[in-house]
Amino acid sequence: MKKLIVLFLMVVMPALGLAAGGNVHLEEADIDPTDQASLQRGAKFFVNYCLGCHSAKYQRYNRMAQDIGLTEEQVKANLMFTTDKIGDTMEIAMSPDAANRYFGTTPPDLSLIARSRGVDWLYTYLRSFYIDESRPFGVNNIVFKDVGMPHVMLDLQGWQKAVFRENEHGGEPVFERFELVKPGAMTPEQFDGALLDLVNFLDYVGEPYKLERQRLGVKVLLFLAFFFVIAYLLKKEYWKDVH
Repeated sequence: MKKLIVLFLMVVMPALGLAAGGNVHLEEADIDPTDQASLQRGAKFFVNYCLGCHSAKYQRYNRMAQDIGLTEEQVKANLMFTTDKIGDTMEIAMSPDAANRYFGTTPPDLSLIARSRGVDWLYTYLRSFYIDESRPFGVNNIVFKDVGMPHVMLDLQGWQKAVFRENEHGGEPVFERFELVKPGAMTPEQFDGALLDLVNFLDYVGEPYKLERQRLGVKVLLFLAFFFVIAYLLKKEYWKDVH
């Protein structure tokens, strides 16, 4: 009985934890991990907008070049800082002490963020910053309330405000929609495309072997199906005279 209770808690509690994270609708991140052009654009956005504060310490530059269709020379010229070497991992120079002074906490490593949060959560989070002058960086986030992160892609998305309505059951107001206050360098459609590229890259970083694993899985299943037929025929042959 105790084992059943433990098993129940292991299965149900994570789901309850996710449900407790809020009632925000997550937008679907329609990414394509086989699209190398998208991965290359995502790598550019990651280096330009994320790598200043967030590392990806389990990803090496040379492995990234191999996987997303770039030469090592292209990576050196466009996606690396001058002090890095092609065999280095994607780590930041900022120390944890400096990060605590600037942000009040150490920005998390993003190697596994897409696997731990999910691509839909990550995509929705990145597009859900809104003006909130009460916050230290002047922005808040619908998905992650009172987030300590600035809106690093503000120049691309522009300023948007969140529109809320009164909660009929009491409690906090309910989010309804965003309204663009000041456009950025990209149209909303272009910005969403950029975020999909970035999320696609972070999904790749979380599991670089995913496509190879899936291809191998298909081969294993085909082998097992073939072996099942052979095993079944052998079973019939061995037991045909046993009655």
